[in-house]
Amino acid sequence: MALTGLEIYKQLPKKNCGECGVPTCLAFAMALASGKAALDTCPYVTAAAKEALDSASAPPIKAIKFGKDSVLGDENVLFRHDKTFYHPTTLLIRVSDALSDADVEAKVQEINILEFDRVGLHYSIDGVAVVNESGDAARFEKVASMVAAGTDKSLLLLSSNPEALKAALVPLAARKPLVGEATAENYEAMVNLAKENSVPVILKADGLDALNDLVEKAQALGYKEFVLDPGSRKPVETLANLTHLRRLAIKKKFRPFGYPVVAYTSHPEPLDEILEASVYVAKYASAIVLNTSAKAHILPLMTLRQNLYTDPQKPIQVEPKLHSVGEVNENSPFYVTTNFSLTYYSVEGEVEATKIPSYILPIDTDGTSVLTAYAAGKFEPDKIAQAMEASGIADKVKHRNLIIPGYVAVISGKLGELTGWKVVVGPRESSGIISFAKSQLM
Repeated sequence: MALTGLEIYKQLPKKNCGECGVPTCLAFAMALASGKAALDTCPYVTAAAKEALDSASAPPIKAIKFGKDSVLGDENVLFRHDKTFYHPTTLLIRVSDALSDADVEAKVQEINILEFDRVGLHYSIDGVAVVNESGDAARFEKVASMVAAGTDKSLLLLSSNPEALKAALVPLAARKPLVGEATAENYEAMVNLAKENSVPVILKADGLDALNDLVEKAQALGYKEFVLDPGSRKPVETLANLTHLRRLAIKKKFRPFGYPVVAYTSHPEPLDEILEASVYVAKYASAIVLNTSAKAHILPLMTLRQNLYTDPQKPIQVEPKLHSVGEVNENSPFYVTTNFSLTYYSVEGEVEATKIPSYILPIDTDGTSVLTAYAAGKFEPDKIAQAMEASGIADKVKHRNLIIPGYVAVISGKLGELTGWKVVVGPRESSGIISFAKSQLM
């Protein structure tokens, strides 16, 4: 169990130097106990104290790194609004070694093109899970090598046969794949294989009690780079297990469950599978292995993931600089909006649809929408005038017309006085930009 603040305080040097960023050692101890500080920030803590305080300074859920740049775990809260979630759920597409060589190559190519750009953010699939369904170690090794040669994405190698896993893993050890599955029957061979190759390993057991026993046995082998699989494959059972594991790790500081958790979708119908995966993304899966690899199915899941794993206290923003849409010239219209990404990209998409090359200047409103920014005093005439001057728009167009959102028509008079420009009140909603452009700009 984790140490209390007072127990931690007894191990600290009690200098009250403030070099850790906290005024007193007692305050630092309390912050450490609540997971809001790192022990490494104290320059005077002794080696003995560091060892004693390991359980307090370690995050409730251990960070596990594998593959290209995949990070699982390292989460501190149950609910996003308590602080934030840090590491988005890793999404992996399943590739069976029972497929033909041609089908494997086609599947890998399909996975490689699963990349999207939306509201200024780039989405892509994180990795590929190679599954040993053939039962043939040589075939598993060949398919794993084919997948590795065809993509630079993170790899998961799945086999219940230690010999088959070894055959596939050793040539690819430099790629640092996640491997599995270690069960009660094979955990010694599997964990030792992972330890020898310095890669994380999945521990699989049926139910939480059995999983707890397996974790303790695996830890006794001197290795702690684990990802947990509670064995459930029905959505309702998986949801319950994911929730219990996170609660025990976060609320109870139960160290055997302080590891990331992997989930596997089971629905054969792609849309049902994505709905199932959405539940796991929302409720604590660190990694999900999917069957479908169709763009139309994957994008909604990635969008949900991105929404959940943004900081709720820091809205997604675009850079507050002058943007151009199309081949702009000295006659191009000039729009002003806020730098909230959803607002900006809604405006940009509609402006692009008008087929009139235009300039757009997003004002720095700390990532808030038009009405919210205006209500907070962040979308005022003086601020817009300053942003216009800094952008150099006056040197780029020969006209002096600027278009503002219809919801803030009230600022048009003062804005015109400050800038000397003619302020044109545009539509209230971005969806009205096309008709506005046809009637006003053509």
